[in-house]
Amino acid sequence: MADLALQHAKQLGAADAAVEVSEGAGLNVSVRMGELENVERNRDKSLGVTVYLGQRRGNASSSDFSPQAIRQAVQAAYDIARYTAEDPAAALPDEQDVARDAPELELFHPWAIDAQQAQQLALRCEAAALQTSKHIRNSEGAAVSAQQSHFYAEHMRGGERGRAGIFRGGYASSRHSLSCSMIAGNSADGMQRDYWWDSARAGEDLMDAEALGRRAAERALARLGARPVATGSCRVLFTPDTARSLIGHLVGAVSGGALYRRASFLLDQQGQRLFPEHIDLHEDPWVVRGKGSAPFDSEGVQTQAREVLSSGCVKGYFLSSYSARKLGMRTSGNAGGSHNLYLRSRLTQPEDDLPAMLRRLGTGLFVTELMGQGVNYVTGDYSRGASGFWVEGGAIAYPVQEITIAGNLKDMFLGLQAIGADEFAFGSKNVGSVLIERMKVAGT
Repeated sequence: MADLALQHAKQLGAADAAVEVSEGAGLNVSVRMGELENVERNRDKSLGVTVYLGQRRGNASSSDFSPQAIRQAVQAAYDIARYTAEDPAAALPDEQDVARDAPELELFHPWAIDAQQAQQLALRCEAAALQTSKHIRNSEGAAVSAQQSHFYAEHMRGGERGRAGIFRGGYASSRHSLSCSMIAGNSADGMQRDYWWDSARAGEDLMDAEALGRRAAERALARLGARPVATGSCRVLFTPDTARSLIGHLVGAVSGGALYRRASFLLDQQGQRLFPEHIDLHEDPWVVRGKGSAPFDSEGVQTQAREVLSSGCVKGYFLSSYSARKLGMRTSGNAGGSHNLYLRSRLTQPEDDLPAMLRRLGTGLFVTELMGQGVNYVTGDYSRGASGFWVEGGAIAYPVQEITIAGNLKDMFLGLQAIGADEFAFGSKNVGSVLIERMKVAGT
């Protein structure tokens, strides 16, 4: 199919073109209060083609894989390119950046689970949660998801395809998950909900279903009796799963699209200190079974391990070929997003678990959940709804809710005092609990 698309692009007169063909399938099963709620099957497929006419580019796609539909998609991309404005940055990746070696990263582990087996797994997870305590009164359910996909991409350069310096390749991948959400308390004394989840490339790598259910229930129980805190400023400790969002905000601010549009509070930060000296951010796309692993990016550019932050200084941005050209730089192999990221402190010791981090917090706010999208990437202003626990003397005093935490991301990054050793691989962004020196808290 890719060959047919490129052949037709050449016949139309295009010298350069790129095509990607992908297909995916999956199963989603959810239960609630011991009963089956939903069984969903999905199957998706797409062919996308980009045609270049000099410095003009056109793109079109189709979910129909018939030869006629493929030719129509190529014709549509060609017609768009004919009438679009010229863009000097619009071109295939530079030949020296194209991937030539694709390491085996073990990303494809199809899960041989049917709807009935998935239902039983979800029921076990929910049952364990419901049995945790008599104060668990209700459930928002448990769900199992099994997804797999594969794709193939190919470039044509100068009317040729398949020669050295032209990308051809693809791979299969899978991602499976298990989740559970529980409700504790009653309408008279107050009710609280919380959840837990896990995802993995292979089904056997998922957290034990009963353990995950109990974790969700324990989190909901811990929130009973939550109340606001007084408005003021204090130290804030983020759990690993909430701290991941801080990495996401950094990535968004130093990504090529935001930088060349001048829509980031972190403009011209290459080589500048953004975090304390003990902080490093490492990107490693070649982690075996990694949730953010990829041998090449969505343009076919070779990925590679690198330091994004070293001693708190910015060493690199997240660039595609297009954004790199707009900035007068070279692609970092991040078309399609970042890969496995690890935010770490050189001061972290093996004994710096969560209790140790709470002791280091002393008195302040322990954030376990964030709500809303209150981040301004132009100014760096940060304001999000939160819930968690108030900590006094290094011990949890009581749960808190209905509060807002605020600050500026530049100040938060510079005020990052410590990272715990309790790193948990929730996804492609990995970090332990994070202690911020001071933030504003709005409560009562």
